[in-house]
Amino acid sequence: MTHLKAGDKAPDFTSTDQNGKTVSLKDFKGKKVVLYFYPKDNTPGCTAEACNLRDNHEILQSKGYQVVGVSADNQKSHQSFISKFDLPFILLSDTDKSILKAYGVWGPKKFMGKTFDGIHRTTFLISEDGSIEKVIADVKTKDHTDQILNG
Repeated sequence: MTHLKAGDKAPDFTSTDQNGKTVSLKDFKGKKVVLYFYPKDNTPGCTAEACNLRDNHEILQSKGYQVVGVSADNQKSHQSFISKFDLPFILLSDTDKSILKAYGVWGPKKFMGKTFDGIHRTTFLISEDGSIEKVIADVKTKDHTDQILNG
């Protein structure tokens, strides 16, 4: 779904995390970022993905990655999700969908025969210089870290 590909400059963004702190892509300059977009806090697939990233967070950090999750959920929802599953990374609230649209992950989806607009689960690996190294569009929620490191 996304129009972005490896080699493209990652679109800059500014949003707030689960604690209301302002976060921008430029804050991660000089670091590698796993920017993952997911549909909704506390749903089965999103929980499996977040827990896989949680369980492998130290490995990802040892490879130089900062993990940042993005959904359209609000801060309160993110705080609950983080607390419930002990997530060690930040979650950004994109309630106005500006980041989702900039990365091309918001659009028509089909579920049980109905078409609606929603978030396409997608992960972007962003290099230290702000360019996209890899786009993972076919996310395997239970094996996502393996896709990031070996896919």
